[in-house]
Amino acid sequence: MDRVERPLSPHLQVYRPQITSVLSILHRATGVALSLGLIVLVYWLLRLASGPAAYAQTQALLGSGLLKLCYTGWAFCFFYHLANGIRHLVWDLGLGFENNQISLGGWIVVVFATAATLVFSLTVIF
Repeated sequence: MDRVERPLSPHLQVYRPQITSVLSILHRATGVALSLGLIVLVYWLLRLASGPAAYAQTQALLGSGLLKLCYTGWAFCFFYHLANGIRHLVWDLGLGFENNQISLGGWIVVVFATAATLVFSLTVIF
């Protein structure tokens, strides 16, 4: 009997990315990004508590165009993390486990996060 040479275990090269795996990785990445945004929030709160002069300096710094772009990214992370968390809560209820429902739920999360970020950025940030 001829032995077939193949990997002992599945490897990333064998599988194509699926929406569930991409969204899982994105969920972790947005969690890390939100943690970094928390540092900016704490800095802003500390400067707010330090008095009007410190707050005015901080507003000038945090109101720059580059940071507004970061705020938009953090808004996407927040809305994505929120929507995906709700998706997982629905799964905890035992709902939405059909293949088409899993895919549809993933796309709903992405569309919601993108739309909510766009609305939030245009109304609040810019």
